[in-house]
Amino acid sequence: MPRQLPGWWATPLVGALGGWLASLANWPLPWMVGSLLAVIAVRCSGWLLTELPRGRQTGQWLIASAIGLHFTHEVMQQVVEHLGVILAGALCTLLLSLIGISILLRSGTDRATAFFASMPGGASEMVNLAGRHAAQPAMVAAAHSLRLLLVVLIVPALFTWSLPAVDAPQPAPVSWPWLAVLLPGGALLALLWKKLNQPNPWMLGPLTVCAVASATFDLHLGLPDGVGQLGQWLIGCSLGCHFDRPFFRSAPAFLLRILLFTVLAMLAAAGLAEALGWVATLNQTSLMLGMMPGGITELCLTAEALQLSVALVTALQVLRLFLVMFLAEPLFRLWQRIAN
Repeated sequence: MPRQLPGWWATPLVGALGGWLASLANWPLPWMVGSLLAVIAVRCSGWLLTELPRGRQTGQWLIASAIGLHFTHEVMQQVVEHLGVILAGALCTLLLSLIGISILLRSGTDRATAFFASMPGGASEMVNLAGRHAAQPAMVAAAHSLRLLLVVLIVPALFTWSLPAVDAPQPAPVSWPWLAVLLPGGALLALLWKKLNQPNPWMLGPLTVCAVASATFDLHLGLPDGVGQLGQWLIGCSLGCHFDRPFFRSAPAFLLRILLFTVLAMLAAAGLAEALGWVATLNQTSLMLGMMPGGITELCLTAEALQLSVALVTALQVLRLFLVMFLAEPLFRLWQRIAN
């Protein structure tokens, strides 16, 4: 009897084809967006490709390591100097969840589902909290998945096509002895972070190791050419496996409201970033990108591709993620006590 192929065998091939076609068309973040759309198209046709084992974690590990290496000593000093602005930006984007809560409550969605579906980040953690507070975890998961899909498809394209073209920067030098220490170190911290049940371990673990080393020793290093594209491809293939025809057919009215909320939140974040950048005399485009609702990996990749402040975008996204993790449940319980 012939051995059956695993369900994921074609996923990387379909993703690679989509990424290659997107790169030929000069799409923004082609290997992530192209592979994402290709996998979604195949799954919606009825062939339910499955996720490559450990694919997303590996992609995040590579991308997070590359992002962490941007945090040189000079860049880290700038982040510390503008920490107040970064905190204000993270708090402002957290408050944008009120738009989603309002829209969903008006449509009859229960309070817990409306609250956890509207949080800007921490998808898996919000699904767990939804189950703990008698919400509808499936609807919360759908809301976060759709928001991430919209961010991946809309934000890189808008920023890439609205900004003037920039020449590709000179690649940073590669130091194999340093990478032989930093890459395994990031993976070990990610495993420890996961064991401690901390959020987004495969993003924040390698990011922390590489950022601390880069800032401490002022390394000015990068990863070998092609590693970024590999990470994009793995992440795009993984994200695409969350969508199929039943997803887009389920609760269409609810998904349309999530679409409306996401677009309004993006517009509001852009306006707040303009005002905050003007007051603090910071790069408004970098602030705008950092204040978009969710997707640390994807937004940091966009900042890197457009030569914006990767450190500022990363700091905004990471700080907001921690605010969501630590404040979401206490704020919901406070709301429940006040409302009852």
